[in-house]
Amino acid sequence: MEKNGNKIIISVFGGREAGEEQCNEAEKLGRGIAERGWILLCGGRGGIMEAVCKGCSQAGGLSLACLPGSDRSDANPYVGIPLATGIGFARNQMLACACDAAVAIGGHYGTLSEIAYALQYDKPLLQMDSWDIAGARPVESAEEALRILDDLFTGKENT
Repeated sequence: MEKNGNKIIISVFGGREAGEEQCNEAEKLGRGIAERGWILLCGGRGGIMEAVCKGCSQAGGLSLACLPGSDRSDANPYVGIPLATGIGFARNQMLACACDAAVAIGGHYGTLSEIAYALQYDKPLLQMDSWDIAGARPVESAEEALRILDDLFTGKENT
């Protein structure tokens, strides 16, 4: 599935520290992103980022990680393409700007900044067990998030 002739990019925001259920949902989300032929974009380290990359990788998908530091080996083992940016938290703005839609799962202040940037860029944003912010649509599961994203990119729904 494409948008304006380009592959769809879904950013997933989430913390390095995450609970088992959050990681399970993130893994399902990554799998669903891959199965649809979309590109996964994330921060590329542990927690939610590792779980979503694992699901994507296991389903044969492509994940791209914007790492905060200058060492590509900081990426989790499931990242397809690790980009060492050397720009620290500023990479959160890249993650929000470069996507067609975003999903936030859990997270702390880094996730909050990604959410703020996504809303600033007027990106469709879903949140699961994350910050309750006006403009972010709450979802209960990866399945629900994927259904909404499917509808968004097939023109059935405006988020």
